Amino acid sequence: MLINEEITAKEVRLVGVNSEALGIMPVERARRYADENNVDLVLIAPTATPPVCRAMDYGKYCFERDKREKEAKKKQQVIKIKEIQLSCRIDVHDFETRVNQAKKFLSGGDKVKVVLRFKGREMTHQEIGREVIGRFMEACSAEGTNDKAPSLDGRFMSVVLAPVKK
Repeated sequence: MLINEEITAKEVRLVGVNSEALGIMPVERARRYADENNVDLVLIAPTATPPVCRAMDYGKYCFERDKREKEAKKKQQVIKIKEIQLSCRIDVHDFETRVNQAKKFLSGGDKVKVVLRFKGREMTHQEIGREVIGRFMEACSAEGTNDKAPSLDGRFMSVVLAPVKK
């Protein structure tokens, strides 16, 4: 934003200190008005004809804007995607360990991407992979629901689980 002497337009439409429209006037007169009220002349709409300027305390405006942005950033919730890898021949204990880990991630509010990798000739038996992922989704059904259906991408089958809204 351009302020005070940086404004090069000949005429401007001025908005006063209390948001009242003061009309179109030469830029020098608008600067004089801002000086009399101990505020800055700020160009807020440079593409308008004539450009629109506002008389305001620019330092206070910047402070308030930064404060609003900081508040908005605080209220944002960052969702991470954690990944858990499985195989077709996963043992019972390993499977339960991965389920417990996924439940922990889901209860913490993170999404979980479950990836099953097919090795060698396992690609010919994709139904085994679907069954393993189905068991995994069923075991995690209390904490998470599937965001999208299991999809096959090359040698990997994956599904994304999202935490259940409480």
